[in-house]
Amino acid sequence: MKARRLWFIEPKVIEIREHELSPLASDEVLVRTVASGISAGTEMLVYRGQLPQDVPLDASIKAFQGLDGSYPLPYGYACVGVIEALGSALNKAIKTKKVFAFQPHASHFICKLDQLIFLPDGMSDETGTFLANMETAVNFLIDGAAQKHENVAIIGVGIVGQLLNSLLNQYPLNKITVIDTIKARRDLAAQEKLTFSFTPDAREVIAVDIDEKFDLIFELSGNPEVLNLAIELSGFAGRIIVGSWYGNKSASINLGGAFHRNRLKIISSQVSTISPEHALEWTKAKRLKKALALLTELDAEKYITHRFPLSQADKAYQLLDREPDKTLQIILTYED
Repeated sequence: MKARRLWFIEPKVIEIREHELSPLASDEVLVRTVASGISAGTEMLVYRGQLPQDVPLDASIKAFQGLDGSYPLPYGYACVGVIEALGSALNKAIKTKKVFAFQPHASHFICKLDQLIFLPDGMSDETGTFLANMETAVNFLIDGAAQKHENVAIIGVGIVGQLLNSLLNQYPLNKITVIDTIKARRDLAAQEKLTFSFTPDAREVIAVDIDEKFDLIFELSGNPEVLNLAIELSGFAGRIIVGSWYGNKSASINLGGAFHRNRLKIISSQVSTISPEHALEWTKAKRLKKALALLTELDAEKYITHRFPLSQADKAYQLLDREPDKTLQIILTYED
């Protein structure tokens, strides 16, 4: 049987390549993909050639083990599909079940059963593609540890920022401020009851004095220079959660002024692991279960702006690269 897989060949060049699938082992399953989500932040690093070459891809995802940022490479980690066939050692009752997998964009794939997450009955295919991003948002919540009546800001409300904003609105916070250059994203986020929105250059409006600065800031813009804005807007002893993966991008960060005097904390938050300080309360399995439960309560499909068949994936990445202001979440669909 043949499968089609998306490959990143070189910066801004992708191909859909066909390959022969190997026979199923007794403990393996064959999944037919029905939808997959493009993770704009990370996949734009891959598309633009901005992955660091000295760091392996996420070793916690079995599909990426042994891979680094060198071209050509398959990528993606938000596939929803249906189990079409299974090895002789597995229970036949799971055939046709809907599953999520951290797998590159492909029409079909083979994996072990423990690499699949079974989705609840009634959850749509497209909602299921948000699971990885929801898990990331939950990880930010854990690392941010927002406290009652705090002022919180999110810089960058792409899809993960939107999900995080929705979750934070369930907390008893004083206010949530979203900061983004794209008006449509600000307006969407501001539909939540506690959320106010501003452009990044509205500093005098965002924080007039120390009483209006932020206790907790999530930096999700993907632009390392924005750390300077986060430092500027942080109140005394503020926490800055860096959820962005900058790839090989760098910036000059001013640590000589407010950062030092205000005792600020800059904390890296990465979903592949659990921070040791939270390891007694959280495991990766518990966090994923929480993300799945939250996803069932959310109208995630309102964040989808475009759908492209796998055969037209090049158009999807070109749109993200050239006109990000017109996109939020792009879904790849799979023809029969």
